[in-house]
Amino acid sequence: MNSKTFITSLFFLLLNYFTIAAQKIEESSENLQQRLNELFPKAIITRIENLENYTESYQIILDEPLDHKHPEKGTFQHYIYLSHLGFDRPTVIETHGYNTENIKSEVSSLLQANQVAVEYRFYGKSRPNPIQWEYLTNDQAIADYHDIVTKLKKIYSGKWISTGISKGGETALIYKSIYPNDVDVAMPYVAPLINSCEDPRTINHTRTVGTAECRAKITAFQRTVLKDKEAVLAVFQDYATTKKMQFTEVPFAESLEYAVLEFPFSFWQWGGKCDEIPSANASAKELFDYLNKIVGVGTYSDKMSFVYLPSYYQHLSELGYYGFDLEPVADLLTIVKSSSNARFAPKDVAIKYNPKYIKKVRKYVENKGDKILYIYGGYDTWFCCSPTPKPNVDALKMVLPNGSHSTRVRDFSENDRILIMNTLNKWLN
Repeated sequence: MNSKTFITSLFFLLLNYFTIAAQKIEESSENLQQRLNELFPKAIITRIENLENYTESYQIILDEPLDHKHPEKGTFQHYIYLSHLGFDRPTVIETHGYNTENIKSEVSSLLQANQVAVEYRFYGKSRPNPIQWEYLTNDQAIADYHDIVTKLKKIYSGKWISTGISKGGETALIYKSIYPNDVDVAMPYVAPLINSCEDPRTINHTRTVGTAECRAKITAFQRTVLKDKEAVLAVFQDYATTKKMQFTEVPFAESLEYAVLEFPFSFWQWGGKCDEIPSANASAKELFDYLNKIVGVGTYSDKMSFVYLPSYYQHLSELGYYGFDLEPVADLLTIVKSSSNARFAPKDVAIKYNPKYIKKVRKYVENKGDKILYIYGGYDTWFCCSPTPKPNVDALKMVLPNGSHSTRVRDFSENDRILIMNTLNKWLN
């Protein structure tokens, strides 16, 4: 065979190869979309841009029952995002605790897994208007996840892993306690299991974590802001005007006091640096800018107050929450007199806290919660509410000593990362 004939043959061979490959990809795509249509016949399924390393991605809008035990009560539009690698690959379900977009989780990257990101009912785009609060329960939300996983298991035959961050991680633990066989492994990040509406462990944490010197600087900063309240308020108002924020639900002066009370919790939660805390002679702008950096005063704006209503409702009805430590600044407060977060809950809605709900979850995961891999940061305020598995439970709790609420597997030492991956592989294999 001469060289010209060889090149021609090679060309047609490669052309044939790429044509077949393209056909297989197209067939796979048609196959997946067809299967999704069969699993969710009433859903709106739209192909969307792929996340890194995925071959196909879809937004699926479900007609989710408001009440799974009484589907005749009606439905709401529920958003989920599916990213596909292969039908036999592991599949991660990310039990978001709030709203979500199509974002790749760390677990999905670590395991090279398919991913199903599920927005929590009544958050983000999955929020009906008006909210029927009686259907915003953890049991109803977990039933959402259970139905989705049950259907998708018909096409995804590999191992299943649940994961979530903070309230999403707490959701993963609740899910595991109610449907222990839905997933093979649960991997919650920085997930609290809270004992009461004002869990005293959070205040004890902020009073004992870190060094005495750092804690003293935090209190001094709080007091400096409140002593210079009028000047700081002026900066706050200018900031709100620039950012086009409205503060009618929680007025400026009240928002400032809440932000000051929130400061110690958020400082330790998000890994604040003691040497960055402004001194007592800092300008009003320096005081406000640092307070805003740590707390985020936009949390109290009308827009975000509306966004977080479902969260406060859940915390004050089933999940529990934290209270504010008034003691260090009580003599300087003129508006806020209660340590409760109830100020931010939906108005004209009867909320009754059920102390037994999370205690039941804690009892399960600590005594029977096999194949749960916990990730925590030791400085994170929510770490003080973390469960502690009993020695006989096949679980792994990893704590980064000085880590914050942003702690991820990538932040651990090489030896710890190896331990994490070896544990996951052992459980999944």
